[in-house]
This record gives sequence, structure tokens and C-alpha cells, in this order.
Amino acid sequence: LKDINLTLNHGQILALIGPSGAGKTTLVSTIMGMLRPRTGQVSVLGQAVPNRPLLAKIGFMAQTDALYESLTGAENLTFFAKMQGVPHAQITKQMAYAANVVNLQPALKQPVKDYSGGMKRRLSLAIALISQPQLLILDEPTVGIDPELRQQIWYELHRLADQGVAIILTTHVMADAEEADTLLMIRNGTAIAQGTPAQLKADYQTDSIEAVFLAAGRQQDAH
Repeated sequence: LKDINLTLNHGQILALIGPSGAGKTTLVSTIMGMLRPRTGQVSVLGQAVPNRPLLAKIGFMAQTDALYESLTGAENLTFFAKMQGVPHAQITKQMAYAANVVNLQPALKQPVKDYSGGMKRRLSLAIALISQPQLLILDEPTVGIDPELRQQIWYELHRLADQGVAIILTTHVMADAEEADTLLMIRNGTAIAQGTPAQLKADYQTDSIEAVFLAAGRQQDAH
């Protein structure tokens, strides 16, 4: 990564856009404190990272599912809720909330090994939500889910943002980009465009985010 500068306020949704290998996951890992930047600084919720106690305030959904397949969905949610410091008295309530967001209640008693790929993604998202984080980081959250559930998830993300939660998501799905408040386009580890969807389309005189990315990429190549 180089020349990446961004600020995200409470209640904003930021989409990191770029092809595989562009640096999206590396940037997310750096924000989480899982990787140390060689130069520059990262501050999350007013604190420098890496910062282990800070992780309790961050909900994270990885690009690959890290689930206990021999356990049920409910057992996975309970385990990760305890790991994230959710008080015991609130676990049942928080589990019901998180499972409802991703429409997974009917399958909570099934072992995860019997889940489809899409169900596992939904469970991973529920785990990210169960602690009611102040910052939610989602790595390709809509991969492998149907359009109806994608719409439901975006409804909930906007609701969370309205409550002050800051949300960062990585995606290569341009429809997701249109839902975000602000976009950061990354190519070859470098930011090539940044702004609101409407602002970027106006700046590049086009009517699609995909066309913006292609035009910004051509500008990068020209330099």
C-alpha cells in the first residue's frame, strides 16, 4: 500500500473497491491492527493501532469463513459472543438480533457443516454484529448470497449507520458501491479515486461506478 489517506466518521459507510490483489484486504488488516504499516499511522476510534482492547469495539467479517463446523449456528454465535465480551445476560438477546438481521433463525440449531456457502456467510456476518460494535469491517460481505438477502443486509447496514456505527466494506460488486456514502478505489496498492458515488460520477462524466474505476485506472497507467 502507498499514498492511502482516509477519514471515516461515525455513521458513515465506506466501500473499498478494487479487483482481487489490489490491496483491499491488506488495508483492512492494517486498520484492524493485524498488520503494522511501515510508514504512516492508523487511528481507530481515537486510538492508535495495533491495540488489542480496541478489538472489542470492532466487528469483523473475514473474506473466508472461520467457523466451527461441528457446532450449531447458535453455539458458534454463543462462543464468539463470549470471545467478544458480550455480557452473559445479553447473549440470547443479541443472538436473536444478529440472526434476524441475516435471516438465519430457522437454521440456528443445525450443525454448521450442513450449512450452504451462503448460510455460512450469513453466520459470519451475524458473528460480526453480535457485540454491537462501533466500527464494523466487512470483507466482501455480499459474495455468495441471493439478491433478496443482499437487499436486507444493506437495509440493516444503513440502519446501523443511522445509529452512529461506522462501516467499512470491501467489494468488487459495483451495486454495493452505489449503496455506500463514500468510495475509495484501490488499484495496485494505490488509491486512484475517492469521493461519494455522485461526486465521482460527476468528476469522471459517466453514469456508472464501474466506468469511473476504469477511467481512473487508465489515468494511473498514463502516469
